[in-house]
Amino acid sequence: MKVVPIGANVVVKRLAAEEKTAGGIVLPDAAREKPRQGRVLSVGDGRLLPNGTRVRHQVNEGDRVLFNSYAGAEVEVNGEDLLIMSEDEILTVVS
Repeated sequence: MKVVPIGANVVVKRLAAEEKTAGGIVLPDAAREKPRQGRVLSVGDGRLLPNGTRVRHQVNEGDRVLFNSYAGAEVEVNGEDLLIMSEDEILTVVS
């Protein structure tokens, strides 16, 4: 199944959580925070303006992005955990 977002929404896959601290301590699953970065898998058509035209997204498929901890709606598709979020919830693109 393919997930295609509508309008100003994007589909993001979270990157894997860190398994060790900077000091080398191994973290158990319960102590790990959800990563706040991910890869953009697909983008919608863009935001619709009042005059009927669409504004292109500032992010593209494949971009690595940062977002807030509680951004987006979590969904599971084909066994994969994905986030569907508005482009406004994305804080920055990491290069």
